[in-house]
Amino acid sequence: MIRIVHGGERSRSNRGNKMIEIKNLNVYYENQNKKTQAISNLNARIPRGEICAIIGPSGGGKSTLLKVLAGIIRNYEGEVRIDGRTMDPKIHRIGFVPQNYGLIQWKTVEQNIFLSAKLKDGKKQIDVEFYENILEKLNIKDLIKRYPNQLSGGQRQRISIARALLLKPDLLLMDEPFSALDAMTRESIQEVFLAVWREFQVTTILITHDIREAIYLGKKIAVFSSAPGTIIRMIENHLLGETDLKFGEEYNTLNRRLRELLKGELSS
Repeated sequence: MIRIVHGGERSRSNRGNKMIEIKNLNVYYENQNKKTQAISNLNARIPRGEICAIIGPSGGGKSTLLKVLAGIIRNYEGEVRIDGRTMDPKIHRIGFVPQNYGLIQWKTVEQNIFLSAKLKDGKKQIDVEFYENILEKLNIKDLIKRYPNQLSGGQRQRISIARALLLKPDLLLMDEPFSALDAMTRESIQEVFLAVWREFQVTTILITHDIREAIYLGKKIAVFSSAPGTIIRMIENHLLGETDLKFGEEYNTLNRRLRELLKGELSS
C-alpha cells in the first residue's frame, strides 16, 4: 500500500529526536536590491537511517535545500535540527556527494577519500578499520593509488561516496549523484550505494530527476513544488530496493501518482 502524508505529519517510525527536522523554512536570494524567495514554508521530518529522495521541477529550490542542510546557506528563516539540535556544520558531520564527483585531480584516490575526515578530525583520527571496510564494500581497494583522471565515471562516483561515508556523517546529501553516468553504470552504482547504505544506515537526502531512481532508492519520496519550493507531498515508499519495478502494479500506481503530481507543478 502507498501511504501519502503531508509534510507536517509525524511518521510513526520516529523515536524521540532521532531525526532530521525542518520547520517553516524560508530562504531568499538577494540580487541587485531584488529579493527572490527560493523556498517557502517548507516542513519535513526524516527519521534516522532513512533515505529521502526529492523530485520536482527544475529551479524549485531542491539544491538550495541541500545548501541549507550542508551549512553553506546560513541566512534563512525557520528551524533545521539534527537529533534535536540546531544544525551547525561545526558540530554536525555532513557528507556531500555532488553530481560531478567533486574530486581533486592532483590527489590520489586515497587522499581524496581522506579529505573530509582529515579536515574535520585530523589525519591521526581517521578510523582505519572503518576505511578498509568502506573500500571493501565499494570494491575500490585496488584504486587507492590512482588519480581521478585514471578512473571511469562509475569508479569516481564510488570514490565520492567513500569520502562522504568515511566522515561518518550525521547526514549524507546527494545532488543528482548518478545522473552523469550512462544507464548501465548508473544502475550498477545505485545497487552498490543501496548495499552500502543498508550496511551503515546513514540518513540520506538525495535529489533526482529520475522517478524510477526515486522509487528504487527512496524510503520516503518528497515531491517539490515549482519555485518558491516547498514539499507538496511526502510519500512513504514500500518499494525501496525492489528490482523489476516496472512489472509490479504497486510500482505502476506510484509512478503514475508521482507523474501526476509533477505534471501539475510543471503546468502551473
